[in-house]
Amino acid sequence: MDLEFSPYDDRVQVDPYPIYARLRNDAPVFHNADDDFWALSRHADVFSAFRDPGRYSNRNGTLLEKRNWGPDASRYLSFLAMDPPRHSVLRAMAATGFTPARVAALEPRIRDIASRHLDAIMQRDDFDFMTDFAVLLPRDVICELIGVPEDDRTEIRHLIDLTVHREEGSRDIPQETVEGVLKLVAYYSDLIDDRRRRRQDDFISALLDAVATAESDNRVTNDELISMVFLLTGAGNETTTHLLGNAWHAAWRHPDQKAVAFGGRISEWAEETLRYDPPAQSVVRTATTDLHLHGQTIPADERVLLIIGAAHHDPDAFHQPDQFRLDRDTSRTLAFGYGAHFCLGAPLARLEARIALSLLASLISDYDIDPGNTERVRSAHVRGFLSMPTSVRPR
Repeated sequence: MDLEFSPYDDRVQVDPYPIYARLRNDAPVFHNADDDFWALSRHADVFSAFRDPGRYSNRNGTLLEKRNWGPDASRYLSFLAMDPPRHSVLRAMAATGFTPARVAALEPRIRDIASRHLDAIMQRDDFDFMTDFAVLLPRDVICELIGVPEDDRTEIRHLIDLTVHREEGSRDIPQETVEGVLKLVAYYSDLIDDRRRRRQDDFISALLDAVATAESDNRVTNDELISMVFLLTGAGNETTTHLLGNAWHAAWRHPDQKAVAFGGRISEWAEETLRYDPPAQSVVRTATTDLHLHGQTIPADERVLLIIGAAHHDPDAFHQPDQFRLDRDTSRTLAFGYGAHFCLGAPLARLEARIALSLLASLISDYDIDPGNTERVRSAHVRGFLSMPTSVRPR
């Protein structure tokens, strides 16, 4: 069989969906010996894996890059790189910062931040949708949520950018990113120490309160606190940025659906984007036992790539999946995972997207994208844009 698949391949990063179809049809259990992983691409298999953390473990992390993989992955991925019972303890504590009331209370501030950035870009006829808006909004919201003082936010935004930087063709994290991570970790350590002395109304203070009331068996180390804050920074920033960019791009490619979105179907616009072109294309699990699927055996301790993007285009799960349609039932999407590791920040990401897209639709009657000058993110797991030149027609 001449089927090849690597998430590092430029052709896959430009348009992965044709090869996803071949994987689902011809190799639903695919082995890439060079990059050392097995891949599952059918919705039923990916969904089943999410529901079975006992056989599909997070203990080595969720990413393919060497520096992010292995028994020390939890240093930066926190409970995302853990299994129960420790996972359950840390996740429950982090959840105190994402209560429905706390997320809902952020709505006015998110609207203010989004409006400020839109006021700036609407002064001109064209701008870069990614660098001038989609990147800035979630970064500022994360700083607000964590409790980063205003005077520190320019530097923290720069360090956050470094944590998601990847070099073209690389199969590992560049040194520049490592240095940015270390500086950000040091900053968060100092910020946590400050909140120990002076609580405020922010995520870190809520986390410290949860730690202070924990039973002795559930004590949390300082390193675990830092990693939880770091996880929030990376996941919360990157997912929302690329959800906004992918939504903007998908609607532009489908003018009939753009008209529906601008007509008021904002929530459906965000949800269908998560289904049609999800920012998180894949995550990794570790097989804890031999796995037998479709006549193949994945040996224990091997890496298993769960391809969310492929699952979302499975015709057994979604009718005419390659069409972008806002009238679709998106309840079976796996964009934020499922089960024990369902993304804690999903409600916040959805809220940010709804606010941002609603404001855009209220200010703009139509827009165009310069496809020749768009630039995509280079990532084995994330699908989105670095740059998206846009021209607009204001209302």
